[in-house]
Amino acid sequence: MAKIDPYLHAVLLLHGAGKDVTSEGIVSVLKAGGVSADEAKAKVLADAVKGVNFEDLLKQSMMVAAPAAAAPAAAEGKKEEKKEEKEEKKEEQAAEGLASLFG
Repeated sequence: MAKIDPYLHAVLLLHGAGKDVTSEGIVSVLKAGGVSADEAKAKVLADAVKGVNFEDLLKQSMMVAAPAAAAPAAAEGKKEEKKEEKEEKKEEQAAEGLASLFG
């Protein structure tokens, strides 16, 4: 799993809690999480996310993540099909072997 910047986690936490995303809020969340916070970085991030529509951003990321999550499920389905085909082939071979005994 990819590591996500704790500053971004702080922003999402503040947004999800319905709080204003400020540098002070980011620093407080980071400190509560046991992370040493860089106030300058928190200020730059708080300024950068002003006016960002998080709801649209999260919806877009979910739409991108959904096909990526579906790909392993599709691959699993193909594996099951191949496994069933192999089992059928083995059964046919066993039937042929039995037929040759009584042949």
